[in-house]
Amino acid sequence: MSYYDPLETRDPEEREADLMDKLARQVAHARETTPYYSQVLAGVNPGDCTSREALAKLPLTRKRDLIELQKKNPPFGGLNALASGKAKRVFASPGPIYELQGMEMDHWRVARALYAAGFRYGDVIHNCYSYHFTPGAFMMEGGARKLGCAVFPGGVGQTEQQVQAMVDLRPDGYVGTPSFLRIIVEKAEEMGADISSLKKALVSGEALPGVTRHWLGERGITVRQCYATADIGVIGYETEAEEGLVVEEELLVEIVRPGTGDPVAPGEVGEVVVTTFNPDYPLIRFATGDLSAMLPGRSSCGRSNVRLKGWMGRADQTTKIKGMFVHPEQVAEIAVRHPEIQRMRLVVDNPGGQDRMVLHCEIEAGSEALDKALVASLRDITKLRGEVAFTAPGGLPNDGKVIEDIRIY
Repeated sequence: MSYYDPLETRDPEEREADLMDKLARQVAHARETTPYYSQVLAGVNPGDCTSREALAKLPLTRKRDLIELQKKNPPFGGLNALASGKAKRVFASPGPIYELQGMEMDHWRVARALYAAGFRYGDVIHNCYSYHFTPGAFMMEGGARKLGCAVFPGGVGQTEQQVQAMVDLRPDGYVGTPSFLRIIVEKAEEMGADISSLKKALVSGEALPGVTRHWLGERGITVRQCYATADIGVIGYETEAEEGLVVEEELLVEIVRPGTGDPVAPGEVGEVVVTTFNPDYPLIRFATGDLSAMLPGRSSCGRSNVRLKGWMGRADQTTKIKGMFVHPEQVAEIAVRHPEIQRMRLVVDNPGGQDRMVLHCEIEAGSEALDKALVASLRDITKLRGEVAFTAPGGLPNDGKVIEDIRIY
């Protein structure tokens, strides 16, 4: 079995010690070099940041807040240690949220994911991510260059031209979304075009349905997926084992309860929070807004890092009830007031066309007094009237939802 480097199979304790050493140094670097973290981490002693417990005490920076942060302190909200004019490229993602590319060839650490997907030195890669505004195409291109592959900049759309380029250039593999790969292969079959050189693909940007993976596999294309964001780069990648997503070696990943910074129990669904060791854009406890869970045990592929179950939805479950927004953070505040509750979920419905919210609480045994106290806390924190329902421990689904909107219109 082949690995990108020895880091992938090292002893987990060795990896953890290395990550904790890097964490302390990154906290110090971020405080010293970025306006944002010099304020956010002002009271933090970097030398104390050498454990998961210390990490969990650091404040979160939420992706959803970047738009406002960047408006107040353009263009990057003061999170960047590298000046705009010294970046290799700058990008705009929907929002807009602006990102930068540092001087590292593989700024987003994609080479490892490409290698796990079967790409090797000398391969030709057909890149169908957008080269317009957003960093997707350049993320993959940087990893491909690090790996020693040639890249055709296919971009998006123009399906017939994509097929013709594949016929002429005979690429070894594809990077892009899985849905567009299927469209290209269907168009090639319709045209009677030979694109049989295409044997592998690394896909991201959307879910990979099992039916699509199987359909492409029947046509000789092995598809692997990775989970990445424009800010962070690759967070997790799939291997030949197809047992979840192995976390990238150069990241610290946590799963926290939505609306809080508190790590969840192993296996519980929560929000993905990432700390990077990128010196140019040092994100510390960056809350992605995505839901996932850690898988138990080790992958059968031999890689020893922890694994994510995959993308399981969005953590930002803010909803509007009777004209007022209710946020996951407010549910978390109720939980702090009532620590005897093991888990909470605010369910919103509209029987008879009227909005109603019911706070479902896991507890060994409820009481009338606790019911009244919870109703009062719900009213005090959300400024809305609501009901309370008790359920036995384990009675709520393990899906990371703090607010569930089941209204029918």
